[in-house]
Amino acid sequence: MTHLSAVSLPVELTDDERQPCEIWTRVMGYHRPVTSFNTGKKGEFAQRKAFVECALPE
Repeated sequence: MTHLSAVSLPVELTDDERQPCEIWTRVMGYHRPVTSFNTGKKGEFAQRKAFVECALPE
């Protein structure tokens, strides 16, 4: 009978083992992958800023 250790080692992947993540965004009422954008739309997407709404004081 063997004893299994509960210690987990960090997992590190090489670039060859990684899978690209496809980014989708909502444009003009429907969702599209960013990879299908033309050059101008890709530039617009890169300049976007995330919107963070602050909670109203009670």
